[in-house]
Amino acid sequence: MWASTPASRRGAFEFNPARHDFAPKTLLGHAVEGSGFGEVENAVKLIVHQPACARFISRQLAIYFVADDPPPALVERMAQTFMHSDGDIAAVLRTLFMAREFDSALGGKFKDPMRYVISSVRFAYDGKPIVNSRPLLNWLNGLGEAPYGHATPDGYALTELNWASSGQMSRRFEIARAIGSGNAGLFDPEDGSAATVTGFPQLSNRLYFEALEPFLGARTREALNRANSQQEWNTFLLSSPDFNYE
Repeated sequence: MWASTPASRRGAFEFNPARHDFAPKTLLGHAVEGSGFGEVENAVKLIVHQPACARFISRQLAIYFVADDPPPALVERMAQTFMHSDGDIAAVLRTLFMAREFDSALGGKFKDPMRYVISSVRFAYDGKPIVNSRPLLNWLNGLGEAPYGHATPDGYALTELNWASSGQMSRRFEIARAIGSGNAGLFDPEDGSAATVTGFPQLSNRLYFEALEPFLGARTREALNRANSQQEWNTFLLSSPDFNYE
C-alpha cells in the first residue's frame, strides 16, 4: 500500500514512500508511528517546539543582523518570543529589530561577500536594473561565496573571521575599482550586442554623496579628499571600512 503512494514535494523537500522506513520510531523521546509524510510533519513539530531549536534559530538571526557573538540576553528574549508565538519568525524579528542591542550594534557588523557585492552595486547604481549578472557571479566566486555553492545545509559562515583575510580584502578592492571606474560590464548585454543603457555610478553625483557624508568616519573622509579622480574616489568609498561594515 505504501509503495503505491505517490511521491510528494514541498519546496526543496521531497518525500518518496518507496525509500521510506514506515516502522515506528522514537524521536526526542516521543513515539512516532509510521504514517508516511505525516511522520515528517510530526518530526518538524517536535523539533520546532524544543527550546534548543528556538535558541539556535534566534542566535543565527542575531548573528546575521547584530554581531558575530550576539548578546545572550537578546538571544534569550528572541527565543522566548519564538516559543510563545509557535515559531513565528516575523515576531522573532520584531523582537530583534526593536531591541536596544540592535540599535547599538549598527555599523559594527562585517558584510559577508554576498552582502558586500549586492550592496555595492545597489549603492553605486542607485537601484538601476543591471543587464548582465555574470560579473556579479564572477565576483562572488572569487570571494568564495558562490550562490548555491555550499555543500552542506548549514550555509556560508556569517562571521568576520571567515571573510576578512588579506586576500579577501584585496579582491574587494578590485571589485570596488571595477564598479567605481564605470559599468563593470553589468550593463553590457551577454550576447555581445551594444549596450543600450549607461552605467556610470551615481556616486559621481554630489547630491548623492551629501546624503551619505554625515555617516562617514573621519579617516574615510580624509582618504576621499586625497583621491585624484572621480573613479578613484568611488573606489576608495566602496572599499572603505565604513562600507564594509553595516
